[in-house]
Amino acid sequence: MTLDRPQAPWPYDFLPRIPSFEVTSTDVVDGETLPQPQVAPNDVSPQLSWSGFPDETAAFAVTCFDPDAPTGSGFWHWMLLNLDASVTELPTGAADAPPAGAVQLRNDGGKVGYMGAAPPAGDYPHRYIFAVHALRQKVEVPPDASNAVGSFNLTFAVLARGLITPVYRNA
Repeated sequence: MTLDRPQAPWPYDFLPRIPSFEVTSTDVVDGETLPQPQVAPNDVSPQLSWSGFPDETAAFAVTCFDPDAPTGSGFWHWMLLNLDASVTELPTGAADAPPAGAVQLRNDGGKVGYMGAAPPAGDYPHRYIFAVHALRQKVEVPPDASNAVGSFNLTFAVLARGLITPVYRNA
């Protein structure tokens, strides 16, 4: 079997256009290789900080999505919903102890929290899109909802979005 295929499109091109804001990290760098703590089986969520979001932001969500997984629908590595609007930073490993009131959905690997990068050996570099979504209101989904349901609901609540996209290849 071969994994030879075109690269998946940029998923946010298929959603309504919204303003962006800055997302930074002391752990991951846009366009550079994910460090080992953010790779499976280590599964340590990276430090993230954000600024420049709209004043009317009522809550935040943080997601990590790999559009390049050979699934036809990508792979959700993390979805953290309903962070209080006063939270503008997550420390390294925050998925293991999320802020009070936040809701984490089960990732596509089947566990609640962050799942590190694990592309198939020999596949081309995968993009890991860490997105911080500024929301006009909290997103009401049950904690056992799928990431597709969470993402669908985010689309209708998002005011702006900031991205940082490291890559990883399992040679």
